[in-house]
Amino acid sequence: MSAADADAIKIFHGRASRDLCERICSYLELPIGKGVTRMFPDGELLVKLDEDVRGRDCYVVQSTHDPVNAHLMELLIYIDTLKRASAGQITAVIPYFGYARQDRKDEGRTPITAKLVANLITAAGANRVLAMDLHAAQIQGFFDIPVDHLNAAPVLFSHFEQLRDASSTDVVMASPDVGNVKMAAGFANKLGVDIAIIDKRRKSGTEVDAAHLIGDVNGKEVFMIDDMISTAGTVANAARMLKEHGARTITVGCTHPVLVGLAMERINEAPIDRLVVTDTIPDGERCDPIRGKLTVLSVAELIGEAIHRIHHNRSVSSLLQTGGSKR
Repeated sequence: MSAADADAIKIFHGRASRDLCERICSYLELPIGKGVTRMFPDGELLVKLDEDVRGRDCYVVQSTHDPVNAHLMELLIYIDTLKRASAGQITAVIPYFGYARQDRKDEGRTPITAKLVANLITAAGANRVLAMDLHAAQIQGFFDIPVDHLNAAPVLFSHFEQLRDASSTDVVMASPDVGNVKMAAGFANKLGVDIAIIDKRRKSGTEVDAAHLIGDVNGKEVFMIDDMISTAGTVANAARMLKEHGARTITVGCTHPVLVGLAMERINEAPIDRLVVTDTIPDGERCDPIRGKLTVLSVAELIGEAIHRIHHNRSVSSLLQTGGSKR
């Protein structure tokens, strides 16, 4: 970016997304905003800015993953701090949006927490939100401010394309459940490969039972893709079923590596050869048990390009079509 941009744009980060923010700023050739989050002995947070932001176009990069409430509260405080420091525009950059799965009432007397979080971010003072692969697209409508919804598909597709080209056998794109067919079909069409579908029957909120396979995977290299992997129950069961039907190798990809509960154990025990994720959520030491299977791709350039386009009032939606042209 130009020297003028360097003065006009300020990109800060919460404690959840420091490394990703560094990569974004490296792509944009901008310094990281000077701000710090401190915790008091009683657990309260204080965010302090160490530079002038008056009239600037400010961005706060913060994923709201585990511990969700702590990271969300820090994001809200950061936004409020920028607002009270007279920032010109404040964009909440949320690579992973926590509470996204609570987007509707499945039964009586339950909240729609995704809407509540949207209200909190708006009330805190954000003028715009930049999010990555929201679990439910309708969450965009929960906000009363503009939302730019990015998709990590260009980043994941590029990697899967390389794996396909390097494969010595036929490749099949598999959907781990019926609800994911649209995403899997999109990848299959772009890769020029066949698709297989697993008809999943859910036993409970944490247990799934993959029951039927539609398609042929015998002797083939299988790719699976999803927006997130949480407890890994779905992909582990799907991988076992694919292996039982003769899959040669299995590669699983996702945008958000939530990976909680028994996820690490399930991934290690399942016949998954490779797990490809992005850095919307840091991998860190928690992923050491599956490090041998893990490949981490960065969405920093995608987010950085979106920030560049937002600042210059250019189209962000074109990034979703072909991955977008670089500056």
